[in-house]
Amino acid sequence: MEVSNELAIKKPKRLTSVVWNHFQRIRKADVCYAVCVHCDKKLSGSSNSGTTHLRNHLLRCLKRSNYDVSQLLVAKKKKKDTSLSLANVNASYDEAQRKDEYFKPTVMKSDLEQRKDEVISLGSCRFDQERSQLDLARMIILHGYPLTMVEHVGFKIFVKNLQPLFEFVPNSSIEVSCMEFYLKEKQKVYEMINRLHGRINLAIEMWSSPENAEYMCLIAHYIDEDWKLQQKILNFVTLDSSHTEDVLSEVIINCLMEWDVECKLFAMTFDECSDDDDIVLRIKDRISQDRPLLSNGQLFDVRSAMHVLNLIVQDAMETLREVTEKVRASVSYVKSSQVIQGKFNDIAQQIGISSQRNLVLDSSTRWNSTYFMLETVIGYKSAFCFLQEHDPAYTSALSDIEWEWARSITGYLKLFVEITNIFSGDKCPTANRYFPEICDVHIQLIEWCKNPDDFLSSMASKMKAKFDKYWSKCSLALAVAAILDPRFKMKLVEYYYSQIYGSTALDRIKEVSDGIKELFNAYSICSTLVDQGSALPGSSLPNASTDSRDRLKGFDKFLYESSQSQSAISDLDKYLEEPVFPRNCDFNILNWWKVHTPRYPILSMMARDILGTPMSTVSQELAFGVGGRVLDSYRSSLNPDTRQALICARDWLQVESEDHSSSSALALYVDAN
Repeated sequence: MEVSNELAIKKPKRLTSVVWNHFQRIRKADVCYAVCVHCDKKLSGSSNSGTTHLRNHLLRCLKRSNYDVSQLLVAKKKKKDTSLSLANVNASYDEAQRKDEYFKPTVMKSDLEQRKDEVISLGSCRFDQERSQLDLARMIILHGYPLTMVEHVGFKIFVKNLQPLFEFVPNSSIEVSCMEFYLKEKQKVYEMINRLHGRINLAIEMWSSPENAEYMCLIAHYIDEDWKLQQKILNFVTLDSSHTEDVLSEVIINCLMEWDVECKLFAMTFDECSDDDDIVLRIKDRISQDRPLLSNGQLFDVRSAMHVLNLIVQDAMETLREVTEKVRASVSYVKSSQVIQGKFNDIAQQIGISSQRNLVLDSSTRWNSTYFMLETVIGYKSAFCFLQEHDPAYTSALSDIEWEWARSITGYLKLFVEITNIFSGDKCPTANRYFPEICDVHIQLIEWCKNPDDFLSSMASKMKAKFDKYWSKCSLALAVAAILDPRFKMKLVEYYYSQIYGSTALDRIKEVSDGIKELFNAYSICSTLVDQGSALPGSSLPNASTDSRDRLKGFDKFLYESSQSQSAISDLDKYLEEPVFPRNCDFNILNWWKVHTPRYPILSMMARDILGTPMSTVSQELAFGVGGRVLDSYRSSLNPDTRQALICARDWLQVESEDHSSSSALALYVDAN
């Protein structure tokens, strides 16, 4: 109802509803009106009229004025909850005052002050289409939603009810927003990596798709300034049939140059132990043009420990394939009907088998399930032998020698299952974790090769041949990382090498000792250059230069060695001479080095780079898989640039979300600016 102009008067009665923050109450004669402060419309302001009609008008008015109406509803609920809380406080206070006359009452805010605190200023919360579209792009990236979700009917209904002012855009526009977000985040990652004082390590992973397309993923591993192990996907490159080995090496080098990390690279980790040799050689030759590689490149070229363990297991599985097929057939027969299952259970009980494990078939894609199937069946060996004698329909029985092979190889597999669980379950897989486990495998393979059974010794020899290729490439890197564990130092190398090499152990131990000293000397020279202002910023090791002063590059080493003879004991010698740190379950090697950096300033630089080396490139989900990494159909259908942007940006956002999980929603909203 419309009225003519009136004068505002003082409100005779306290107005408790939050809607009165948007209306002015006026009186003309004996009639009260409520005037909207946004559009000057006048409605009934009588106390008998309530406030529902005012709230309804405000919602319509705010929509026309482009305000976020949801804030009004939040304020309404907050006002109601606060009123109930105040009522409870007052009731409790009155009761306490009656019980204790000396009880001092709580000083409470006036109603006006309380309401001012509760009021949400709608004027400062105007809807921003561009901001909301960027938030949507970020949500799609973070959670891996398909770009086409913006065209789904259910999504449109939900958003329209949540914010009617949001203008829907096609998925092509969201794709552009995702690319913009990726480029913005990429610049942040680029600046962060190039600010690092230490070096980075690079893991190369090969992927495929259901359509047989091939991809290459480059992941940077490093230990940050707070001594936290970090990793970030730098590139996800789409390969085609023309990518030969030399082209692949160029692709990797181009990615390194794109991020300006070719001179910050400490080591590269590949999957295979032999297939990537030519690629690694080309990359080493290219990088060594800018700076010399340490220890003749032995620390630069690393192969995935989990990958070689999987290859060794596949040899064992293939050797036992015919026996495994009989075991599957035996399990399938027992489980083919309830009658046979009951009969088998009765036999097991009569024989005295106490195992409570149920017979289960394995999965063809996970080798640990085959191990569990074999282990369970071996426990029921007597029952299967009895079933063979009394059930003519059971035709998949194993011979005595096959039972022995199954028992022996299952014992071999148990070691690999345990080690794989250790590697894949480690939340902080620093490089020092791998040496003792890999040495255990080495020792066991040596023993298995001595088995008098030709079938088993032949299989063990094939397994050891694959292992030896890995060991020849990675043994020095594994040993150096273990030495930098203050619980072990050189003692662990001495302990294992005496078992592995026997009479030649001392020579092998000296090779490791010389290797770590050579590495430490390189870091020491770099430290000297840094003190003299001659090293490149952010570089841990000296880089070659092309100017004429290169003729004196040997002088740096001479200066360091001559100064060392006159100075106190080096970081490395001091570290190795001091007692080992007690072993305990809660030990955190990165925290230890963080605390002891002042004591070992040069050695800690070396430890930061070495401990961050990825000794394995297999994720926990693929630890027991018999296949490779397969990209889902949705991502494989995207164009290469969009695919790389979505995969890389999601990796960066997930790390950020894990670091700020307690306030992730707020962080996602604020950082979108």
